[in-house]
Amino acid sequence: MALIKSVKTIRVKQYPNLIWVQLETDDGLIGLGESFRGASAIEATIHDEMSSSLIGKDARHIQALSNHLSKPYLGFNASGVETRAASAIDIALWDLAGKRSGVPVFEALGGASRLGVDVYNTCAGYNFNSSAVGNKRRDIGKDDVASGAYDDQIAFMRDAGELAISLLDEGYKAMKIWPFDVFANKNRHRISREDLKSGLAPFEKVRKAVGDKIDIMCELHSLWGGQAAESICRGLEDFGVAWVEDPLHKMDDNYELSMLRSRVDVPICGSETLAGVSSYKDMLSAGAVDFVMVDVAWCGGLSEARKIAALAEAFNKPLAPHDCTGPVTLVAGMHLALHAPTAIYQEVVRASMATWYRDLIDGLPEVKQGMLHAGSEPGLGITLSEGLLQRDDLIVRESV
Repeated sequence: MALIKSVKTIRVKQYPNLIWVQLETDDGLIGLGESFRGASAIEATIHDEMSSSLIGKDARHIQALSNHLSKPYLGFNASGVETRAASAIDIALWDLAGKRSGVPVFEALGGASRLGVDVYNTCAGYNFNSSAVGNKRRDIGKDDVASGAYDDQIAFMRDAGELAISLLDEGYKAMKIWPFDVFANKNRHRISREDLKSGLAPFEKVRKAVGDKIDIMCELHSLWGGQAAESICRGLEDFGVAWVEDPLHKMDDNYELSMLRSRVDVPICGSETLAGVSSYKDMLSAGAVDFVMVDVAWCGGLSEARKIAALAEAFNKPLAPHDCTGPVTLVAGMHLALHAPTAIYQEVVRASMATWYRDLIDGLPEVKQGMLHAGSEPGLGITLSEGLLQRDDLIVRESV
């Protein structure tokens, strides 16, 4: 038996969007999970609604526990607080499964399809998503000054070509930028020719600097109406982008998404914002995307992500796990990418990996020549750092 005897949540005031879950079982093991956005609401949901369904249950029964937690009476097939809470718990259950068997999570999921996965750098800065969430973090002004060598959001707005050279020098094969976000604040249903030209400029600089040596993804952050999204996609056609990600304000509008895909000559990627295998089934059945993106901390956890990966395989679509949120999500996504047959990329933010991710967890894998490689450590292969657990702004709640 591996009965769950306690459910603990951990968060810190400095990073108000992040929350970690630790599940302790009576065989002395601790499983680690994570979710992002609305950490205090996730904390309340876990302890007030979910912990009583976990205490005393056998942690080996991952599917039964996941089915119960990820399919509540309200919030089913949405990435709301119930699903984000269930995701963190599910990731912790898989961490326990790997530790109990003495194997990495990718092996516990069914084995590796590959022992290394390519990464792309999301060109964010050091504080992107680490504190407040909102459009202000996407608006780079003339007075903003880079705070380090990896302040990549400022870099892509100032000289995306120079940034591309920097990434290639470190072995990265792909980069993702979002120069159109600031214009959505004006009118998400229309983009002027002037703003379109301004948003396209970084892509032009990359191609002039490095040619086709690096893939470029364009992130639209679900900010645009159909007509404006089509204008942006048409403008991007000349630059050979690898994909345009989450172009529409409503990424569950599969009809409009499929119509957009049929009208433009750029690949469409979606969507980190979706949850539940049924949402992805509907999206893929509608012919709405070329690439499938999934966030293991938002979709229902590794249990649901594994099903979504199988669905991507059935529809012969490439898979790319998302992370621009937290270190545990990154590592869990990497394990999924090592396992899933059609996975082609794991997202990383080199600014985060070089700084605050490493302050929070021990065992973070390193990007080497543009890839993350499988390790042999059991479970996820990471733990919360002692420095994190000794912080003065630590907020801990436990249910037993």
